[in-house]
Amino acid sequence: MAGHLVKRSFTLAGHRTSVALEPEFWAVLEAEAVRRGEPLLRLVAATDAGRDDPDLPLASALRVLALGVARNGG
Repeated sequence: MAGHLVKRSFTLAGHRTSVALEPEFWAVLEAEAVRRGEPLLRLVAATDAGRDDPDLPLASALRVLALGVARNGG
């Protein structure tokens, strides 16, 4: 069902955090992690560490990453 959020919890930089995204975004991010040959946690951690704007929510940064992956065909 599109529109509902799926929450996942991660430990990033020693801190526990949760991210809620639509399943479609998680699917793109999971596929990208597989394509890169790395765990989803590593992709999420790299996105977290690479944010230029610390006020940008991690969920937003992950959505932007997923959009970029989808636009570029994976």
